[in-house]
Amino acid sequence: MKIDYSNRIFGLDVMRALAILFVVGSHALWVFPSQDSAVFSLLRLAGVMGVEIFFVLSGFLIGRILLRLFTNPDFSSKDVLYFLTRRWFRTFPNYYLILLINIFIVIYIGRALPESLPLYFGFLQNGFSGMDIFFTESWSLPIEEVAYIIGPVLLYLVLLPKWKLSKKYLFLLVTLVIILFFLGMKVGYHVEHGATTLEFWNIELKAVVLYRIDAIYYGVLAAFISENLEKTWKKYRMELFFLSLFFFALLHIAIAAFGWGATTTPLFLNVLYLPLCSICIAGTLPMFSLWRKAPRLIVKPLTFMSLISYAMYLLHYSIILQLMHYLIDVKNGTFYTVIFSVGYLTITIALSTLLYVFYEKPMMDIRDRDFVKKLIYRN
Repeated sequence: MKIDYSNRIFGLDVMRALAILFVVGSHALWVFPSQDSAVFSLLRLAGVMGVEIFFVLSGFLIGRILLRLFTNPDFSSKDVLYFLTRRWFRTFPNYYLILLINIFIVIYIGRALPESLPLYFGFLQNGFSGMDIFFTESWSLPIEEVAYIIGPVLLYLVLLPKWKLSKKYLFLLVTLVIILFFLGMKVGYHVEHGATTLEFWNIELKAVVLYRIDAIYYGVLAAFISENLEKTWKKYRMELFFLSLFFFALLHIAIAAFGWGATTTPLFLNVLYLPLCSICIAGTLPMFSLWRKAPRLIVKPLTFMSLISYAMYLLHYSIILQLMHYLIDVKNGTFYTVIFSVGYLTITIALSTLLYVFYEKPMMDIRDRDFVKKLIYRN
């Protein structure tokens, strides 16, 4: 597979690679169900943050695209449709293929399919409440898809009245309104539920579309800042990077030291925790987005891991790990669990590579063909 490294931003590939390794590594804990050490707690946190990195990074990438489209004098509803079409060619083919495979696997191992199964075909499985234990890693996809729609549609609608504000500030206003609205949804969740268990919070807030769209729009806000405060973005990239890492570490040290959690400090966990994590991740974007060069020895594997990250995300848990657990009787002992884990990671990378090369990439390439753009912009 030939990769054009010249058109890629290495730092953003590093973010994707780290994010998917965090997620896959954390789910390997299924192999060690009885472990409860500090190392395993860090792995669990890494898994959560892996998805949060994907959210913020996705917002940053679509934000730069949307800002460029929106500030174009010829911006129209066809631009919105073309933007969405390109995103759908990126996300839909893999998602629906893996959804069908998950259905066949559940039938094969003798489990009952969830009653909510039809909702999965419309990315509605976790729109307003927690989803069933089926294709569990898919919870993040509806959040992404709804975020892709909300932003460009609102940007188009906000132009219908005649405003005195420039398009640049209208873009900023729409972004801030989206962030504040979904922060408000978290406040509503807190008022309704208050103190809960961490498991309830994990299912009913962290993984529900209604409360999570803002995670992506912190990335969109970062994209706006990168384009309009370019000198500041470049000048203070390292300071922001280390400050963000320091604050992120301090936040989690405080959580551990003071016992902040779902029952003790529900307002913090329900309303503030996830946005603070998103802001910390967004604070690392100046450094990562300007990191263009690195030794070839690390560029190739990290870029490759970035390219297959979406395939890895969809394959690693409900398909690969579930089937391995069903087919293989893992014996007690460190040796067997290590072998199982290495096999799990190897199979995940191998199958993800095949999925990317022979299906995901060819499907994505369709969006770059002339007939797609001509079909949308005709008339």
